Amino acid sequence: MTIAPSLPADVKPRLTAEINARRDDLIALTQDLIRIPTVNPPGNNYREICEYLAGRLSKGGYAVELIRAEGKPGDSDKYPRWNVVARREGAGPGDTVHFNSHHDVVEVGRGWTFDPFGGELKDGRIYGRGTCDMKGGLAASIIAAEAFADVVPDYRGAIEISGTADEETGGFGGVAYLAEQGYFSPERVQHVIIPEPLNKDRICLGHRGVWWAEIETFGRIAHGSMPFLGDSAIRHMAAVLRQFEDVLYPALSQKRTEMPVVPPGARQSTMNINSIHGGQAEPEGGFTGFPAPVVAHSARIVIDRRYLIEESPVAVRQEVIDLLEKLKAERLGFSYEIRDLWTISPTMTEKDAPVVRSVAKAIGEVIGVSPEYVVSPGTYDQKHIDRIGRLKNCIAYGPGILDLAHQPDEWVGVDDMLDSAKVMALTLLDLLGPDRAA
Repeated sequence: MTIAPSLPADVKPRLTAEINARRDDLIALTQDLIRIPTVNPPGNNYREICEYLAGRLSKGGYAVELIRAEGKPGDSDKYPRWNVVARREGAGPGDTVHFNSHHDVVEVGRGWTFDPFGGELKDGRIYGRGTCDMKGGLAASIIAAEAFADVVPDYRGAIEISGTADEETGGFGGVAYLAEQGYFSPERVQHVIIPEPLNKDRICLGHRGVWWAEIETFGRIAHGSMPFLGDSAIRHMAAVLRQFEDVLYPALSQKRTEMPVVPPGARQSTMNINSIHGGQAEPEGGFTGFPAPVVAHSARIVIDRRYLIEESPVAVRQEVIDLLEKLKAERLGFSYEIRDLWTISPTMTEKDAPVVRSVAKAIGEVIGVSPEYVVSPGTYDQKHIDRIGRLKNCIAYGPGILDLAHQPDEWVGVDDMLDSAKVMALTLLDLLGPDRAA
């Protein structure tokens, strides 16, 4: 084994100065990304944003691939699931560091005072849907990688940057597909940083687990003026919801985790009723008539159960089944079906993993604090890198405040992006610097 010469003493100040000099470029890049409205669902403008990123990165010496996740959930000719992966080789052999960001954003919703896709800069903040979650992080990682390559052109290994689809709806047309194709195998990539908005002084080690399912109760249709001749599926569903309120929710509140989940309210098990539908379908837009008088023969809810690393997915599902079976035994005419939608186990990287140590060191140098180690209340694409890619050396680190995600007037601070970019660049220096062992 040979050891390369030591780095110049001024390389870190030069690197941070270079990122400061790119402030205007960082702002413009973030604004450009926000102005491409990649709303999911349904999945608008995925090809457009991937081509934008491909054009930017190819100019910086990256080999770029545009990859469609054909046949995956959500993919269609009208809404194809496009991803971009870019790779820049260094001057010699070494590890690969991969920055992965999702390019999709959630719906706008009500309550905005800024143009959701305007990218307006005001008082050091850029406003718009996706600024925080997570186009600001994507822009910061690009600036960090570009500055690093210019200041340290003889780095070892490789840098990868990806913009991927559908994280907001599970990531199956994005990172999951790429992982299935080997893009996140430990042989190809050794370190992954996902610039999700967890605050610039935090390292996110992982996330809670999730189980989504649809529950349907059944009844018998009849005339609404004679409901005694039918059997209301909505009333049966009301009994399910009552069991949730009286039995399940109190039980979940007692389940606590040792995982450092933020915010503190998420350190217990939780369940959200994501949607509820019963009886007649909603009429098409523009219909001005009235509903027909019928007893509902079907009612459905979708549940979003978030669970802890101390729980098993089998037990999580069984506690709901037990409540439904109890109702079936006690309630006249009660019948149901439960359909699993998707399940992801909790994941948590060890605090002494190489990428964690490097990012922690960089946070100390840039921000002057020891990082807080946290776990996300919701899942993000680390789940697929771990489960499918078999790569454990993965974290989330990026600018932005988690509580602003999916909110009206979402924003990201320019100074926070700059600081995060410096942390990312110093992490690259630590992992890929030319003084690394050859």
